[in-house]
Amino acid sequence: MLSKYKIMIVDDEKEIADLLEVYLKNDGCTVYKFYNGTEALKCIEEKEIDLAVLDIMLPDIDGFRICQKIREKYYFPVIMLTAKSEDIDKIQGLTLGADDYISKPFNPLEVIARVRTQLRRYNQYNTTQAVPREPVSYDNKGLYICPDSHKCTLNGIELSLTPFEFNILWYLCKNHGRVVSAEELFEKIWGEKFLENNNNTVMAHIARLREKMDELPRKPKYIKTVWGVGYTIE
Repeated sequence: MLSKYKIMIVDDEKEIADLLEVYLKNDGCTVYKFYNGTEALKCIEEKEIDLAVLDIMLPDIDGFRICQKIREKYYFPVIMLTAKSEDIDKIQGLTLGADDYISKPFNPLEVIARVRTQLRRYNQYNTTQAVPREPVSYDNKGLYICPDSHKCTLNGIELSLTPFEFNILWYLCKNHGRVVSAEELFEKIWGEKFLENNNNTVMAHIARLREKMDELPRKPKYIKTVWGVGYTIE
């Protein structure tokens, strides 16, 4: 039985997704089922998923992209489904971090067996909680930033940022969803002990960043201020 596990199914073929849901629930799983990739990505951020079953061909975001986004932060097993039989698809999925690959049509019992196998392997080699990998880039709401290439674009237009501005923006992006205090920002970016007057330094750099990003002062889309706490990118 898989009663303690949370499984996510993503497949735009409703009959297949519904069938897998029935089999997994009968095995005791909690199932999160989606017919598109956008809602699935939201679920990954909100729930503690133990394993994902992803179809490659989806109406919005393909399974390869979802797998890539998962591997930026999480280690849980990913099983990919596809109606295609080309080896190149299998190679691409495995290269992006998929753990297993099943071609359609398939026997649902085979999928359940593969789920059990992957969870058993994962638990065997992860007796302690894994530390999420450092993300390699951030791409959301038109904002893209990559420290390896030192490139930052907003809606396809490259931003000209100073090293401090770039590092501040990258630190906020890689911690998106978490409020970062001015003290933490200063000590991480400048590498010095935070003093009270250093808050003005942080505020000035945030203001210049917002100006370069054409942010509205009272209703910023990207860098938001949580008064009395710090800054966040949601």
